[in-house]
Amino acid sequence: MTQRLDRLKESPSQTAGPYVHIGATPNWVEITGVWKEDLGLVIAGPDTKGESILIKGRILDGSGESVRDALVEIWQADADGLHPSPAEMRGNADPAFTGWARQPVSDADGSFSFKTIRPGRVPYPDGRLQAPHVTVWIVARGINLGLHTRVYFSDEVEANATDPVLSRIPDPARRSTLVAPKSMCGDIPGFTFDIRLQGEGETVFLDM
Repeated sequence: MTQRLDRLKESPSQTAGPYVHIGATPNWVEITGVWKEDLGLVIAGPDTKGESILIKGRILDGSGESVRDALVEIWQADADGLHPSPAEMRGNADPAFTGWARQPVSDADGSFSFKTIRPGRVPYPDGRLQAPHVTVWIVARGINLGLHTRVYFSDEVEANATDPVLSRIPDPARRSTLVAPKSMCGDIPGFTFDIRLQGEGETVFLDM
């Protein structure tokens, strides 16, 4: 017999409000003394192995307007495809690489940028190699649960074509929302990744 589900009411949802910045980036909101500097400011230093790249973009709402109070985190493997994590069992990751960074979006145009290194390929659970990618996590006022997505690189054509995650998105137009076009930013490659939260051209978000 099917269980009745009308006995309990749904709990009220909570949104990620301004307190996200207070807890995650207190120095940025001028609350000093919590810690010396906000965590996640630097993901790769001068001794980090690999090719330096810049990931930049904007966060836009359904009407194309800038989202100005978001918090963005990136997570990725090092140049050899290893994660700096106790759960990494395939080898030792680059000790000069943190594997993650965090940045509040404060500019009026909703922009963000991370200087990092091009990640190596990591295996999918079934052993297939994934294309180089960076995981992105976004929270903002009005978002009940943090949104996960990925940045893939437009110059990794062969790897992208066989990536197990990209291949699960049948619509080429939707798939392209995860592939950042390349342009030089000074002397390093830059990749532009605009995140559209909803509406036309909405970025693909992943259930992770």
